[in-house]
Amino acid sequence: MLNILLNRLGQSVLVLLGVSLLIFFSLHMTGDPAALMMPPGSSQQEIATFRHSMGFDRPLLWQYSHYLGGVLHGDFGESLRYSQPVLALIAERLPATALLAVSALAWSSLLGLLLGIISALRPHSLWDLLCRLLAFSGQAIPVFWLGLLLILLFSLKLQWLPSSGYGTFAALVMPALSLGAFYMSAVARLTRASLLDVLQQDYIRTARAKGLSAWRIVVRHGLRNALIPVITVQGMYFASLLGGALVTEIIFAWPGIGRLAIQAIQNRDFPLVQAIVLLAAVVFVAINLLIDLLYLVLNPRIRL
Repeated sequence: MLNILLNRLGQSVLVLLGVSLLIFFSLHMTGDPAALMMPPGSSQQEIATFRHSMGFDRPLLWQYSHYLGGVLHGDFGESLRYSQPVLALIAERLPATALLAVSALAWSSLLGLLLGIISALRPHSLWDLLCRLLAFSGQAIPVFWLGLLLILLFSLKLQWLPSSGYGTFAALVMPALSLGAFYMSAVARLTRASLLDVLQQDYIRTARAKGLSAWRIVVRHGLRNALIPVITVQGMYFASLLGGALVTEIIFAWPGIGRLAIQAIQNRDFPLVQAIVLLAAVVFVAINLLIDLLYLVLNPRIRL
């Protein structure tokens, strides 16, 4: 297990290094960073002064090594739009995105697992048809359209929930529902397919022959093995949610990282864009590493 962990850590470091290289050189390939960052109408002298102060007149390799050195010391630069350290700006928005991501993932996982289990235990029945219909509807409706429908119904018509805001449970309900609908559908469909496959295995038939209860067979022997692909999907979903639910945060004016990223792109705030992309990559790598460790717990054969 220690060798597996060290191997995964080494791969994670290489991935993060590659992402930092890609985002740094991609931004510089879009044109002169100084000319892009300066306000429209700036004189050539002002652009040249800004270019020198930011170090953009140095070789690219020197600029990247300087940037990487700052990142390793926790310095991601300063936002050009807000004149604040970008790490502090991201830290301000992270709780809002984390709350939205956890809420959406929680209800979508519970309902998706429930629908998938019911559908797998009663295949080709009325319950299976209803569960699959609900699962397909979640993936058929785009997130932005579902969000607008929720606002129209619960905010404008019924006036039960606020259409925007942050800090209250009422303001969280609609963003979490619209964001988690797609993931609920994916979890339900994957759970059904995986559990149906597991229930056909020889060890499940052996457990039935021994007289074990159906509940024990499904939970202890079937669901545990069926959850391995589900955990992979859920881990990727959670990482993408933490990386910023762009559409949902814009529709509901949710003050999260996704909305901050859009504002940074619109303001041509390159240091803030670089930091958001790199931190999103860190989240993905960390979630992948956690999934690998959960594999070792759920499937002892991997440890061998």
